[in-house]
Amino acid sequence: MTDRAPEGEQALLAEPMRSRWSPSIFDDTHVITTEQVRLLLLAAQWAPSCGNAQPAAFVVAVRGSASHQVLVRHLSRGNSGWVPRASVVLVIGAQVAPDENGEGGYKPFHAEYDTGQAAAHLSLQARAMGLHAHQFAGFDKAAVAEELGVPAHYKLMAGIAVGVPGNPADVAERDRDREHRPRRRRPLAAVAHGARWGLPWDGLDE
Repeated sequence: MTDRAPEGEQALLAEPMRSRWSPSIFDDTHVITTEQVRLLLLAAQWAPSCGNAQPAAFVVAVRGSASHQVLVRHLSRGNSGWVPRASVVLVIGAQVAPDENGEGGYKPFHAEYDTGQAAAHLSLQARAMGLHAHQFAGFDKAAVAEELGVPAHYKLMAGIAVGVPGNPADVAERDRDREHRPRRRRPLAAVAHGARWGLPWDGLDE
């Protein structure tokens, strides 16, 4: 499978945002290296963080590993066909309270926001490395947290499947169909407010 072309004004963006998309068909023979995973984690580590609180943490679930097997058991039906094929899944959590020693968790209001930034940086780093990332929320977070020993002061937020696109013939029809769905975004006039909320920013008229 070739990479998907940018759609609409995505073509105006710089790389790696220009070519970023979320494939649902991964090559289940692709092997990601330890150094590649480390670079993905470094990108997340250096994401902006309120007060340098750094609430994001990860479970690295390389395909076939013990943590990967736990995750696969608890995927939603819709994700069970495509997620296991990815080379690695990074399960990301946010520290929302101090740990047992009173450390960390001192910016709980911003923890989920900052964790989202870490995930975004990781996904863009993946694209810059010739990989693709597909973030997903459909798994039993409580069950995964319990089996993997995630402490209570962390809240699991999502999984980030990373790998390279695979052969559509290797997957079920519903996963093939997902790959061709149009990628749409809300118009900027609906999200960029100007003089007051509800009035589009006048720069959109230019």
